[in-house]
Amino acid sequence: MNRSITVMLTALAPIAWGTTYLVTTTLLPAGHPLFAGLMRALPAGLLAIAISRTLPHGSWWLKSLTLGALNIGAFFPLLFLAAERLPGGVAAAVAGLQPLLVLGLGAMVVHERVRASTAAAALAGAGGVALVVLGPSAELDAIGILAAAGGVTATAFGMVLTKRWGRPEGVGPVAYAGWQLTAGGIVILPLVLLLEGVPAQIDGNAVLGYLWLATAGGIVAYTLWFRGIQRLPVIAPGLLALLSPVVATLLGVIVAGESFTPVQVVGFSVTIAALLGGQFAARPRRLPEAMPVTTSPTERRQLSR
Repeated sequence: MNRSITVMLTALAPIAWGTTYLVTTTLLPAGHPLFAGLMRALPAGLLAIAISRTLPHGSWWLKSLTLGALNIGAFFPLLFLAAERLPGGVAAAVAGLQPLLVLGLGAMVVHERVRASTAAAALAGAGGVALVVLGPSAELDAIGILAAAGGVTATAFGMVLTKRWGRPEGVGPVAYAGWQLTAGGIVILPLVLLLEGVPAQIDGNAVLGYLWLATAGGIVAYTLWFRGIQRLPVIAPGLLALLSPVVATLLGVIVAGESFTPVQVVGFSVTIAALLGGQFAARPRRLPEAMPVTTSPTERRQLSR
């Protein structure tokens, strides 16, 4: 498939995830981040496995559990906890550091070369996101900051290991996403039962919210995301993840009626420029084709000595 199409399809995942903050704060019952993570992961994972009719085999039982714990089991609860304890902008600013983590881990684990252009794009993207989402009245909460940082770190490790381990031969992207979503949901389930429980009331809005997170933000998004990680240099989807906080901010302006300041306009422009520039910088470089060498009889005799 054309690389540009792969990039665009992969970008749909962070765009869908950008709706998480709005859905969490407007539709879901407050005080149940673990249950929200469970509902986003386990039903979607089981549905994907049912559709694909494919289970892990051999070492992939352990690999799926590891990837599911990093990408889903740790990330979802920490994401929702950060969303509840921090203004969306602060949590998103922390998430903007993910490309830098992916860049470093990618160099160490999958030995991808760190180019100055991609490093500059990652730095610019983090700065642009901070300008977009942070305001002068942003409030900091220690637990919320730690939750956001932990979630970003877990997914960075998960992305790099997803790239390193690849996907088993003959296993489609839906089944692969289903394994991880189910494994992540299984990790979250005992935490829900021990620490949080089920919300006392789940109304129609909450049902719609959980349904959206499980489908668009779950099975669809993760199928496209893991597929993109395996087909692109790992920094490429790492930079695409910057779309999530940008979309969250735009939704705040469009839906919640929040204002968009000149500083945010600058940050938005910097982020988009970093995201697009990073995609070009991450393209594999083609080696120039060797030109035929023509030598004279005299040169051939000299070379043969």
